[in-house]
Amino acid sequence: MPAIAFISAVFVLGFEQLVQWKYGPMGIVGLLLLTIGIKAKSPALSTIGALVLAALVTRPAL
Repeated sequence: MPAIAFISAVFVLGFEQLVQWKYGPMGIVGLLLLTIGIKAKSPALSTIGALVLAALVTRPAL
């Protein structure tokens, strides 16, 4: 069981680093809001987080 928890933690930290590298601090804010909204069962927070991430992904190319 501890091995599954360790692998899960490594995956989550790696995913957070990937988001921060690609989308910057706003990506981390969006991911944080989405995660907190899901854990707290708050549709408002999870929607705001999802919208922030969607805006970052679909931004116009410069």
